[in-house]
Amino acid sequence: MQSSLKLVDCIIEVHDARIPLSGRNPLFQETLGLKPHLLVLNKMDLADLTEQQKIMQHLEGEGLKNVIFTNCVKDENVKQILPMVTELIGRSHRYHRRENLEYCIMVIGVPNVGKSSLINSLRRQHLRKGKATRVGGEPGITRAVMSKIQVSERPLMFLLDTPGVLAPRIESVETGLKLALCGTVLDHLVGEETMADYLLYTLNKHQRFGYVQHYGLGSACDNIERVLKSVAVKLGKTQKVKVLTGTGNVNVIQPNYPAAARDFLQTFRRGLLGSVMLDLDVLRGHPPAETLP
Repeated sequence: MQSSLKLVDCIIEVHDARIPLSGRNPLFQETLGLKPHLLVLNKMDLADLTEQQKIMQHLEGEGLKNVIFTNCVKDENVKQILPMVTELIGRSHRYHRRENLEYCIMVIGVPNVGKSSLINSLRRQHLRKGKATRVGGEPGITRAVMSKIQVSERPLMFLLDTPGVLAPRIESVETGLKLALCGTVLDHLVGEETMADYLLYTLNKHQRFGYVQHYGLGSACDNIERVLKSVAVKLGKTQKVKVLTGTGNVNVIQPNYPAAARDFLQTFRRGLLGSVMLDLDVLRGHPPAETLP
């Protein structure tokens, strides 16, 4: 990424709108230097943006004045991006590139926040063309800094897609869990049942009880084992297990907890449990204190 920088006029950083204030890689700002920078908070359809004004103020306090919320799947707000990029480049010094009429933009961000979806959305909007880059619902689909992809004719603009890069040290356990819920790390590395437990805690804390109705539970519950048991039974995700007793083997039907946890997480990620703002604690001045080793 650094070796491609001399060709780059502007950097678009894509992040998940559900965690606008945490989990961004701090090394981006240090490494990518003084280039014009636009923060695109994608998946806005899955985020509860009631406090959007406060989020913008918080980001401005961190020096991020250029922020756009988008939903790249439905091309929402994507049309605002290129005019803002053109304006940012116009206000900056294009070192050694005055004679060059084309613009080159680098797209960066942590894994699975929609970088490739953004590029495809920009092509649909400005070139009436479809996919240029592969898109996946899990981190790690884009693996190398790719060749330039054209996204606009006037001005002539190209984008460089890059692999998602997580910070080498995540600031706290809670930030790690938020990143995991948003799918920026592979589920099995954190543990699906651990993530389901944190998701239930978060939904209850923010009084988001969509899961009660979705899974037909009697009421809200803070016991993840009870919730996953109900989910497993509702979805028919049970398994027969042989139990050795004093009188021989007995077949017992047990809930498949990992399968239930997986469904709970996927249902949340598809927005079927309602929109959520995972960074409310940061917004209200209660940042997570526990730091990972």
